[in-house]
Formats: sequence, C-alpha cells, structure tokens
Amino acid sequence: MSRERARRRAEREAERAREAAVRAEREARAARRRELRGRVTAVLPRPVRVARQGGYRARRRRTQNGVLAVLWFLVQVLAWILLDSWMARLGVLLVSLLLVPVLVTIVFDRRS
Repeated sequence: MSRERARRRAEREAERAREAAVRAEREARAARRRELRGRVTAVLPRPVRVARQGGYRARRRRTQNGVLAVLWFLVQVLAWILLDSWMARLGVLLVSLLLVPVLVTIVFDRRS
C-alpha cells in the first residue's frame, strides 16, 4: 500500500513539475514580449489625446457637419443613380465639392 501511495505521489509531483515548467516558459515568453513592447514604445512618440468639446455650440456644429456629410453623400448617390454619363457624375462631384463651403457659410453663418 505504501508503495502505491509513493508511486502516485511521485506521479503527482512529476505532473506538478511539468505544469510548473510550462508555466515558467509561458511567463518567460510574456516577460520577453513585455520587454520588447516596452523598448518599441519607448522609441515611438506618445499619442496626444484630444478631448472633444462638449458644449452646446460644439454639439450643434458636430450635428450640422453630420447632416452636411449625409446630404453630400445622398447627392452623390443620386447623381450616380440618375446620370449615365461619367462626365456628368464627375461634374456633380466637383461642383458639390466647391459649393459645400459656400453653402456652409451661407446657411450656418460661419465666418471663420
């Protein structure tokens, strides 16, 4: 009976040793990866976080810009659906790109 217990204990200890070796290898790999990442990020410039303006005017301007983008996109889609000529489609694209700043200034009174 004691031989059987000793054999099972030896098997458990061997299994623990294998698990410990696997865990040590995994931790060593993670440490190498962290060290490499640290060396790489030390060379790279830190990203600058720009906080969004949260006031009423900023929200209104974001909404206006979103509406303008959707309308511009719809004009382009309609031009591509309704017009067969590539020159006409290109003309609509160029005219809309030139008119957007003018319309923004006229409609939303942005004089900056």
